Amino acid sequence: MKKLLLLVFLGLNLMLFSQKKPDLTKIIDSIAQANWTAANKELDSIDATSISNIKVAKKSDTVIFEKVPQLSVQDMPITPYAMLNTVEAQRWFIFGQNSLIFNQSSFSNWYAGGNDNIGVIGKVNYNFNYKSGKHFLENNVQLGYGFVSSTGQSTRKTEDYINISSNYGYDLGSNYYLSTGFQFATQFGAGYNYSLTPDPTYSDRVSKFMAPGYLNLGLGISYNPTDNFQLVMRPINGKFTFVLDPDLQQAGRFGLERDGQSMRAELGAMVNATYRINIIKDMTLLNKLNLFSNYLQHFERVDIAYSAVLNLKFNRFINTLVTFDMVYDHDQIAGLQTKQTLGVGLTYNFGFKLEREKNNKIINPFIK
Repeated sequence: MKKLLLLVFLGLNLMLFSQKKPDLTKIIDSIAQANWTAANKELDSIDATSISNIKVAKKSDTVIFEKVPQLSVQDMPITPYAMLNTVEAQRWFIFGQNSLIFNQSSFSNWYAGGNDNIGVIGKVNYNFNYKSGKHFLENNVQLGYGFVSSTGQSTRKTEDYINISSNYGYDLGSNYYLSTGFQFATQFGAGYNYSLTPDPTYSDRVSKFMAPGYLNLGLGISYNPTDNFQLVMRPINGKFTFVLDPDLQQAGRFGLERDGQSMRAELGAMVNATYRINIIKDMTLLNKLNLFSNYLQHFERVDIAYSAVLNLKFNRFINTLVTFDMVYDHDQIAGLQTKQTLGVGLTYNFGFKLEREKNNKIINPFIK
């Protein structure tokens, strides 16, 4: 009898335990957690420590990149627009352009005549730009030097300039910026008037380093709506002309008012416009116009400096450059000054890639 009761008891317990339902809540939670973990890498959150290729500092909001942003193969930027609108975490943006331009002619039994000649022009153009919030600092260094050597003639200079500028801007909204900064310009070596002195000596020089040298300091507004256009207006601008060579400090030269004067100061308004036109694919025209009017003397006489560079790009490194420069400054000479060059050159650009890839799902980073 006891054995029968024991068997009945065990049978009832077995039936009860077999009827127990599973915990559906735990099962659903486990499936949701698995889906969450799988999708975690796609989340745009700084708390997602499993984001690929990015390290996140736990105790701060700093994103650490293991790799430097990709180098650019795009054209040299002429305005800070792209830098001001980029999503890169970088604060410093460095761009460079190095050019070596050649022109050459040779003759053998050529009935029309001519002299063998070869010319070389080297140019560098570097931007060192900084951005933080609504503040930015744009620094530009442009250097150029060239010469031509012809049979039967001394080597002659064809290009010589040093241009350094720095501009601070504060974002006012709608692509307008408070603008203040300076521009400095001079040359490397002595210059000569070859039409008057075909075989000059140093005593025949008409210019040299810091004779003249120009410095502009101003305050105003800049308007920068696109990569290819910028307008800078400075109603308060000081222009200083330096002539540090005593032999060239003569009244009327470089606008000097008396013999022995080493510096001339002017106060006026300056307007600077930069505009690049994309004519067709791989052909661009860069225009730069600078206007200055002196408040203190002959306000109606506007100093004009215009330059144009036509760039025909064959590939990433080889291009043809045609340059044209025009200057009118009544204080220097009551006439129009012009210069034109043509050559085929090697050009190498480098710098950070400013545009964001469309399919890039990396989070929008920022630095404290």
